Amino acid sequence: QVQLVESGGGSVQAGGSLRLSCAASAPTFSSTFNRIVMAWFRQAPGKEREFVGSITWSGGRTYFSEAVQGRFTISRDNIRNTVYLQMNNLKVDDTAVYYCAAAAGLLVRRTLPSQYDYWGQGTQVIVSS
Repeated sequence: QVQLVESGGGSVQAGGSLRLSCAASAPTFSSTFNRIVMAWFRQAPGKEREFVGSITWSGGRTYFSEAVQGRFTISRDNIRNTVYLQMNNLKVDDTAVYYCAAAAGLLVRRTLPSQYDYWGQGTQVIVSS
């Protein structure tokens, strides 16, 4: 079982930046986190949940959707057990609830919500023009 808690959402003007955090915990922490992929998804009102990016916990390999490639980055802090989503040059279309997710294994190119086993509660991001 992996527990995920997001934070850092808020309101920002277009062109601005935000950093989201996802604090992760698990009963058998070290062994669990060596073999998981963490991801960020987002869901705008009336739309399906959309893949944003992912990172392997052990090697730090990342993968991003075309919509955010070059603007967003993902990193992880192994000491704080936290994954970060740094969002730069934000656009109005980035407005959504952002979710952190985790899945067992090392395949970083997982873009479907059904491929992830654990989810956080979400954090709202609003980008205004």
